[in-house]
Amino acid sequence: MRILIVEDDREAATYLVKALKEAGHVAEHAADGESGAHMVTTGAYDVVVMDRMLPKRDGLSIVQEMRGRGDATPVLVLSALGQVDDRVDGLRAGGDDYLTKPYAFTELLARVEALARRTRPGEVETTYRVGDLLLDRLSHTVTRAGEDVPLQPREFRLLEYLMKNAGQVVTRTMLLENVWDYHFDPQTNVIDVHMSRLRSKIDKGQERPLLHTVRGAGYMVRETPK
Repeated sequence: MRILIVEDDREAATYLVKALKEAGHVAEHAADGESGAHMVTTGAYDVVVMDRMLPKRDGLSIVQEMRGRGDATPVLVLSALGQVDDRVDGLRAGGDDYLTKPYAFTELLARVEALARRTRPGEVETTYRVGDLLLDRLSHTVTRAGEDVPLQPREFRLLEYLMKNAGQVVTRTMLLENVWDYHFDPQTNVIDVHMSRLRSKIDKGQERPLLHTVRGAGYMVRETPK
């Protein structure tokens, strides 16, 4: 991970850069606001650790400028200002997290790594599995216990949404909005009809059902305990 540290306290910055490198990351340092703003625009960083009070230019103004030009690089704001209003100002300026000084390096490292995980483009999940039921989004296929389960397009979308939220109750409203693109209740039994068809294809003849009705709440896909 490549990290930019914008910090005017040279001793603190030296320690932070050294510690981040020891943790296996690439760390670079800018000692004031102007150089920090320049490095942000010319470098490709995974995370920026931005001191709030800097010589030549305020740290929050740099963050605001980043967001204004569409730069979504995650920013951890560092500051000795730790009141609620100070933290709110930092987050509203575009900071993704706010850490007050003095801080423990282990906490800073954990926050930086969490920001990188949250925002780093990762592999899009292409398969969902619940028990012996497997849905492949790329090949648009469904199998249960290794046997193909042919589904109509709407049935596939319905199962995909249920499996994406496996173990959680999915309400009728959620299904109408995310599977049928309805933002109103059409007052029909369309969900019941499709769920019935899906059950007949997924659970019929199986020892353990995977599709469940949660009375008064909605539906759920989960593996039934033996």
